[in-house]
Amino acid sequence: MDGVRQAYASVAELYIETFGTAQQVHADDLAFIARHLSGRSGVVLDLGCGPGHITDYLRSLGADARGVDMVPEFIAHARAAHPGGDYQLGSMENLAAANDSIAGILAWGSLIHLAPQDLDGVLAEFRRVTAPAGMLVVAVFVGDEVATFDHKVVTAYRWPVDEFSKRLAQAGFTEVERLSRPSEGPFRPHAAIAAVAS
Repeated sequence: MDGVRQAYASVAELYIETFGTAQQVHADDLAFIARHLSGRSGVVLDLGCGPGHITDYLRSLGADARGVDMVPEFIAHARAAHPGGDYQLGSMENLAAANDSIAGILAWGSLIHLAPQDLDGVLAEFRRVTAPAGMLVVAVFVGDEVATFDHKVVTAYRWPVDEFSKRLAQAGFTEVERLSRPSEGPFRPHAAIAAVAS
């Protein structure tokens, strides 16, 4: 993931300007995230939190949301823009959390740069830290097959949403809701899945 970190660091300022506020997130996405993560009793991790805007949104709804990202520029911005929040450098491949200790995880677009052969290990790490009945919310780009596409920052993957849901199930998460949106203007087809730790 070093290449991904360096790629995002090189465009951090532009990324923050383009995507760095909750107002720049689709209203349906914010509602989906809130529906599944705002009422959790316990810590909610926003993994790949970027500029920290969705972490802050969850905190505004009363969630004990904490942001984690591997890009120092994003963490520095999040701490400055949201000084009451908790933002830490870290990797989703090796979470600094005890087994069964996390009430919820948000991975909003942050799994798209994982090669398919690396996804299962990361999902297993998510399941390790998630408490029974804890919630995982993910967003991915979708397509007819698992394939790379020309992402503006660095190579990314799109998934058939049923295949991605199957990977979640193999890791110990059961899908409870799905949000799908076709391509819209410059935006690629997108899906979000909420899944409970089983």
